[in-house]
Amino acid sequence: MAVVCGAKASTWEGIERSESYLVSCMFEEAASLASLIIRNLMRENHQNGNVDNDSNENELHDMLESSGMVFVQSMKELARTFEILKELKHLFGSVAAIPVQVLVTGVCFQISEGTSSDVEGYLKEFLSKWIYKDEGYYFSVEADGEEPDRRFSLGVDEYLEVVDLYVMTCLGMVLRDIDSAISWVEKASLPEDKRQELLRRLNSMNASKATSSSQAPVSSLHADKHGVESKNSSKNLEPGHVASKENSVKETILKLSGRGAPCFWWFQNTTVKFGNFRLNLSNGNILLGCILLFMCYFLKRKQASLKRKQALSVKKGLVDLWQLAFSYQVNPLAAVQPLPAATRGSL
Repeated sequence: MAVVCGAKASTWEGIERSESYLVSCMFEEAASLASLIIRNLMRENHQNGNVDNDSNENELHDMLESSGMVFVQSMKELARTFEILKELKHLFGSVAAIPVQVLVTGVCFQISEGTSSDVEGYLKEFLSKWIYKDEGYYFSVEADGEEPDRRFSLGVDEYLEVVDLYVMTCLGMVLRDIDSAISWVEKASLPEDKRQELLRRLNSMNASKATSSSQAPVSSLHADKHGVESKNSSKNLEPGHVASKENSVKETILKLSGRGAPCFWWFQNTTVKFGNFRLNLSNGNILLGCILLFMCYFLKRKQASLKRKQALSVKKGLVDLWQLAFSYQVNPLAAVQPLPAATRGSL
């Protein structure tokens, strides 16, 4: 038991070290260490068999998710975004073994960078490995997908998050293949309320697509009527429309990416340029710097306040000493005044 606890502590230390590499912009070291941790965890899990304790299973999932997020972010910063899903599948052994948040983040990164050619296949493979039974999703063991393995379960919300990313974002907005999206939703093993919601959204998207396509012949006739100048002007406007659509797709992807990894804002970078000099700062470093500046300002204010109090106390002491020194009435003629008569007679 002590050996197991020591191994877990060592694994968490490695994860924290990889996160430190990531924050310090040492992306090669972060990716290498994170991939090593994932390989070790997957190998140990395979050798020891499936964990039969819920706490151990949850801790294993947390370790894989944390190291996976470090690996994905490092690959993005190394400009190797197009390799993220391929490398994740290689590390975890299969797409179905990738933690949902790691998979969603990797997909969003690849789509946002314009490398979405293989995304559909990875998402479809992941979704096909799970069966909906008894209000839960279980890993499919048999090739026909009829017999689930109840030792491997997935939350309904997590599965539906991947469904939404596949159907609405990948097929609907990026590939614009709404018919395939509708067909997949109709056949997929989904809760009925979620199925109807997705179909409504897809039909609405399809209707807007049909409306925009029906307006195209009208615009072409209008261009023919006004001659070559109006054609050129309409051509000049088309890139703007395409750019606006691409921007809307990217905004949706960024929202999904932010939702998939809300705690990962800490690792995002901000580039500051001073002429030819470039400085990459993570949001975590910027936040720590602001906190340190605030603490320095607070300490200086406190020090100035203490100095003012000390000056006031010294001034008050000097005033009290001055008043004490001149509080007695001294007669300057006392030394030359004659003695009284009674005194002389006694002498």
